[in-house]
Amino acid sequence: MSAIVTWTRRHRLVAFFGLTFLLSWWSWPFYAVDLAPTAFFPCGPLVAALIVIGIAEGRAGYRDLGARMIRWRVGWTWWLVAVGTPLAVLAVAAVANVAIWGAPAPVLATMAWSQLALGAAVRFVNPLDGPLGEEPGWRGYALPQLQAQRSPLASGLVLAVFVALWHLPLVVTGQLAAVALPITFAITLVYVWLFNRTGGSVLMTLVFHIAQGVHYGALGFTGADAARMDWLTGVLWFALALGVIVLDPGAWRAAPAASKAAGQVEPAAR
Repeated sequence: MSAIVTWTRRHRLVAFFGLTFLLSWWSWPFYAVDLAPTAFFPCGPLVAALIVIGIAEGRAGYRDLGARMIRWRVGWTWWLVAVGTPLAVLAVAAVANVAIWGAPAPVLATMAWSQLALGAAVRFVNPLDGPLGEEPGWRGYALPQLQAQRSPLASGLVLAVFVALWHLPLVVTGQLAAVALPITFAITLVYVWLFNRTGGSVLMTLVFHIAQGVHYGALGFTGADAARMDWLTGVLWFALALGVIVLDPGAWRAAPAASKAAGQVEPAAR
C-alpha cells in the first residue's frame, strides 16, 4: 500500500489521467456488444481527482479543490464573460448561418425561464453531467498540477489533447460529430484563460460549461443547417482561442500562484 501511495504522490498527473480514462471508458467495449447502456461516463475526471487527492494529498488537497469550487469573488466582468461568451458564440454562428448561408430563421424552443433556471441548477449538482463531472477534474485538479511545472500555454495545450481525446467514445458511437474533437481542443484553451484570469476559480469554469451547454438544437436548426452550425461554432471557438492567446499574452507566460498546485512531489516513504 505504501508503494502505491508513494508512486501516486510522485506521478499525480499520470494517475489522474489514467484513472479518468479508465473510469469514463470502461463500459465502451461492453456497449459495443450491447452489454452496457452507455459507452461513456462523464464523471470520470471528478472521481479520478477525488481518488488521487485522497491518496496523494489528503485533507489539504480536498480543501484546495473545495476553495476553487466556491471562488466567486472574481468581479462582475468575469461572471459576464463566463455566461456571455458561449451564448455570444452561439448567437454569432446562428446569425451567420441565416444571413450568409440562408438557413431558416431560428425559432426559440418554448421554455419558461423557471425551467431554464432549474436545468442550470441541476447541471451544477449532477456529477453525471458534463459541468460537474468534468470541471473539478480537468480545471480544478489537472490544470493546477500542470501549471506548477510549465507555462499556462504549454499546460493548456497538454490538457487540450487529453480532454479532446477523452470524448472519443461519444464520436465513435455517433453521439458527437467528429468536428467536436478539434472544437474541444480549442475551447479548452479558453477555459484555461478564464481559469487563470479568475484566480483559479473552478466555479467560473462550471458557469462557462453550463452556458456552453445551450445547444443550437434549441434554435430549431436541423439537417444541413445544424451540421453547418458545428463548423461555424468551431471556427468561432478557434478564433476566440487564438484571440485570447495573441491579445492577452501576459496570461500565458506564467500562471498566478492561486492557479497552480504546490508541493506535488513528496519524499518517498522510508
